[in-house]
Amino acid sequence: MSTIILTAGASAADNFGFLNAMKQGGPVTWTTAAILTIFLFFTLYILFTKIFEQQKIINQGRRVRATFWASNSLREGAAKLEKNSAYKQIVDDGIEAQEQHSRLTDPVEAHDWLHGSLARSEAIINSQLGGGLAFLATVGATAPFVGLFGTVLGIYRALIGIGQAGQASIDKVAGPVGESLIMTAFGLVVAVPAVLAFNWLQRRNKAIAEHLSAFSNDVLGYLASNGAVRPHAPGKKAPVAAAKPAVTTTTAGQAGGVQTRV
Repeated sequence: MSTIILTAGASAADNFGFLNAMKQGGPVTWTTAAILTIFLFFTLYILFTKIFEQQKIINQGRRVRATFWASNSLREGAAKLEKNSAYKQIVDDGIEAQEQHSRLTDPVEAHDWLHGSLARSEAIINSQLGGGLAFLATVGATAPFVGLFGTVLGIYRALIGIGQAGQASIDKVAGPVGESLIMTAFGLVVAVPAVLAFNWLQRRNKAIAEHLSAFSNDVLGYLASNGAVRPHAPGKKAPVAAAKPAVTTTTAGQAGGVQTRV
C-alpha cells in the first residue's frame, strides 16, 4: 500500500514539477529563461568586477594621502605610484599640460589650461569607472517585463488548455500557471540585485570622484604656484607663520600721550 502511495506521489511530482512546467512552455519559455539567466550572469560579473576596480582605486587613494605629498616634487611622487594608478594618470597629465603650455602660440591662461587638462583626466577615469552600470540599469528596468512576458504566455496556455478540455481541471492549468509564476519570480530575482548593485556602485563611484577631484585641485595648486602650495603630508606639522612685531605709536598733541600697540 505504501509503495502505491509513494509511486503516486512521485508521479504527481513529475507531472507538476519545475521541469515539467518548463517543458510545457516550449522554446519560447526556455528562450525567456535563457535571457534572464544571461542577464543575471552579466549582472554578477559587472558587480564583482566593479567592486575590484573601485577597491583598487580606494586603496591607491589611501597610499597617496599617506606618502605622496611627502615627496620633494610631483615627478618624484608620481614615480612612487603604481604604473596604472588613476592618481598617477592625473599627476602625469598635469605635468604634461604644464610643459605644453609653454609651447602654445595662442596666449591662454596657465590656470585655465591646467584646469581643463586635469578635468579631462578626471572625466576619463570617471567614465571608465561608470562602464557597465548602464547595463545594470537596463537589466533592473527590463527584467521584470521579460519575466512578465513569460507570465503572459503561461496564462495564455492555461486558458487554451481550459478551452480544449471544456473544464478547468487541475492537470490542464497547473503546468502553465506554474510556469508563469516561475517566470515572474525569475524576473524579480534578476531585477532586484541589478538595481541594488547599480545604486551601490554609483554611490561608491561618487565618493571616488570626490577624492579624485580634491587630489586634482591639490595638483593644480601645486603646479600654479610652482610648488609653493601643497597639502601637508600626514605626520608633519604645518609651518607656523612668524608673528608680526608689535608697533608702538604715541598719540600726538599731548605730552605723555597714550601708547598703543598694533
